[in-house]
Amino acid sequence: MSFWQNKSVLVTGGSGFLGYHVVAELQRHGATRIHTPRSKEFDLRDKDQVKACLQRFQPEIILHLAAVVGGIGANRKHPGSFFYDNATMGIHLMEEARLFGVAKMTAVGTICAYPKFTPVPFREEELWNGYPEETNAPYGLAKKMLLVQSQAYRQEYGFDSIYLLPVNLYGPRDNFNPESSHVIPALIRKAIEARESGAAEMVCWGTGSATREFLYVDDCARGIVMATERYNGSEPVNLGSGMEISIKDLSQQIADLCGFKGRLVWDATKPDGQPRRCLNTQRAEKLFGFKARTAFADGLRTTIDWYVNNRS
Repeated sequence: MSFWQNKSVLVTGGSGFLGYHVVAELQRHGATRIHTPRSKEFDLRDKDQVKACLQRFQPEIILHLAAVVGGIGANRKHPGSFFYDNATMGIHLMEEARLFGVAKMTAVGTICAYPKFTPVPFREEELWNGYPEETNAPYGLAKKMLLVQSQAYRQEYGFDSIYLLPVNLYGPRDNFNPESSHVIPALIRKAIEARESGAAEMVCWGTGSATREFLYVDDCARGIVMATERYNGSEPVNLGSGMEISIKDLSQQIADLCGFKGRLVWDATKPDGQPRRCLNTQRAEKLFGFKARTAFADGLRTTIDWYVNNRS
């Protein structure tokens, strides 16, 4: 409680999927002066607007969650804007935060920053040992520059910033738009619509052979707040659950939970993305005591229930 008490906290992306849950977690930890400006108020790609944002809210702590994100389809369609928007937001915000005298900044990166063929489970030491998976490399590299900037600023200016690498997130309030959603919300929507329409089959992207790890959004929010309180180092830290599931098994599990009884059909003309994803999470547990708590099946049920009750 004492860490957050009376501190002005700026949460970029605070009205988004992860941001909503981080704000709730901050409130549970005693934070009362939380600011969540929208992009229509302050465009973080514009240095002058970043300055104006800091002047208005006078933050002592910044949690930088804002990002332009999407699934494989969105990344393939908008590689240029995904790179530019994410890179410029991070560069301007950290520079102006340093100049403004912000006491601490937590930068949230992405699992897409890891090389395409990283040994599983992904260890933070492997982060620079290859090029990211091509379909989301521009986004992943733009967010990876936050780590470079964070380490450089700590070395030259003594600026206290940390860099976290959450794995794929899921949970209530996720993005279920088929044009930009990630795999779990996309599959939930497909399965519900297929069940309701009485479809005999449901088409899924790729071959189903790729694997992924998923972290429930409330667990991620808790990890971000814990890291901000307890960690002050320059090394990147994974946030994950340590589980691994194939897209084929994931799709069948979601279909079953949604009550879809038909056949799953795989469209191999669509990309699988990175072949495997699973994190080594020992550093987070060692440095600030974080471990995921939510069982995957329980998290999926809660996410499905939220979508069914809120899709209108």
